[in-house]
Amino acid sequence: MGDAVQQFFAVKAKIAAAEREAGRQAGTVTLVAVSKTFEAADISPVVEAGQRVFGENRVQEAQGKWPALKEAFPDIELHLIGPLQSNKAKEAVALFDVIETVDRDKIAVELAREIARQGRAPKLYVQVNTGSEPQKAGIEPRDAVAFVARCRDGHGLAIEGLMCIPPADENPGPHFALLEKLGQEAGVAKLSMGMSGDYETAIAFGATSVRVGSAIFGNR
Repeated sequence: MGDAVQQFFAVKAKIAAAEREAGRQAGTVTLVAVSKTFEAADISPVVEAGQRVFGENRVQEAQGKWPALKEAFPDIELHLIGPLQSNKAKEAVALFDVIETVDRDKIAVELAREIARQGRAPKLYVQVNTGSEPQKAGIEPRDAVAFVARCRDGHGLAIEGLMCIPPADENPGPHFALLEKLGQEAGVAKLSMGMSGDYETAIAFGATSVRVGSAIFGNR
């Protein structure tokens, strides 16, 4: 059994333990295995070990490796977890099953247009910049609830969840708590939060999915 497969099973065990610790039902947290920068050959053993939900940062990179993997394993669910440029909306709607990084009206308009054109509707999350970091994508927390409403009512998009990436040098707990509060206010069911270093904390704060890369595949 390869390192990535062993690490995958270790992460699954930690998620299960964190669910128990938080008094949550087993299996309520989805593991999104972040496979960005890794080749299909690195990813395949983890797919064969049973993982079906994966995250990628870039549309172009994902186009190079996922169509063949999705053909071989039709039940794979692919998440876009990196910033989406509006000129890539067409490709993103065609390839991804979940787009977690809706964060401005221009993107919402392009996604609505492509969803109508292609007849394919990925699940959509709004990315919230919980730390208000100027270099990071995501909508400001104070604008998030209104933006979700605008996506739904103005652009006709079914927003299912919220996503955040807390500042690297801060305690992630308050950021997860903020996202959970915004999710309740916006009336969304899903919260994508927590990465390799803090996913167990995120589960305690109500994450419904965690995005784990280096803890499974190793450092890039």
